[in-house]
Amino acid sequence: MMNRKTFTAVMAATLLGLGLHAQAQDKPVIKFLVGFPPGGSTDTVARLLADKMSVVLKQTIIVENKAGAGGRLAAQTLKTSAADGLTYMIAPNATPVFQTLLYPPDVLKYDMLKDFTPVGVMVSYPLALAVGQQTGVKTAKEYVTWVKANAKDSSFGSAGAGGHTHFSGIQLGKAIGVDLQVIPYRGNGPMVTDLLGGQVPAGVMTAGDILPHHKSGRVRVVGVFGAQRSPLLPDVPTFKEQGINIDTGDAWTGMWAPANAPRDKLAQVQNALKYALALPEVRDNLISKATLNPDFRPAEEMDRLQRKELAYWGPVIKATGFTPEQ
Repeated sequence: MMNRKTFTAVMAATLLGLGLHAQAQDKPVIKFLVGFPPGGSTDTVARLLADKMSVVLKQTIIVENKAGAGGRLAAQTLKTSAADGLTYMIAPNATPVFQTLLYPPDVLKYDMLKDFTPVGVMVSYPLALAVGQQTGVKTAKEYVTWVKANAKDSSFGSAGAGGHTHFSGIQLGKAIGVDLQVIPYRGNGPMVTDLLGGQVPAGVMTAGDILPHHKSGRVRVVGVFGAQRSPLLPDVPTFKEQGINIDTGDAWTGMWAPANAPRDKLAQVQNALKYALALPEVRDNLISKATLNPDFRPAEEMDRLQRKELAYWGPVIKATGFTPEQ
């Protein structure tokens, strides 16, 4: 049977929980917009952090999936939302960078730099080049030698056309003096299947998507894009470490609010985000289960980051002549 001390402790915890719940109910609901279906990495990040941030803010946070058009539907919804500090968008950097550079204003229907204000970077994740067993390649230098000797196989898979992985592969080709041809897939799953089966010799993807197959030896990750090695792949050197002058940076996921949202509310949400990302259980879930790096960066740094990437990728995309389907 429960003794008096245990009973008192349980009742205190219950009343505290009820009190926090009542406080949350008294405040308006916060909404996180996600431009992708439930279950994906962006949705996972949004839901995990929403749970922890709601406790700090003492407000209920719901995640609303506005999937479609590569994240543009969520961005368009955010633009038309009230600037009251209650609606935010969680999105990968493909939304502010590649969508902006690829589509004209009449298709986008928003301006990332004018219509939205950054709140903070949430996570980052490295891009990597993986090769199939048939290549016999183990390093980036060996890949350069192999692809130059096998011109007919100078192609790489990408999870769709017009994204970060697509143009990172193009940049890699320029750096090594090879005209690498992209083979776009409908998502990472089909591409990884073909990479494992030998239908495509190489693929550019997020490290987490290929990590289990790299560990099993079924494919080999030969290089990481970015300035530093990834904690997810500490045994794989960056391309720069291997003498290839390329540094396209990591992919990342961030949070935006409508322009002119109240600064005090944005500061509260940013602080809650920073707190949640520092929690050991959150960091463990992101690293071990979602294969993402917790990587909080404040609004000012996030703003500089997206502007830097827009300036970097603009000329790259223009030089390819790539035109997306609308």
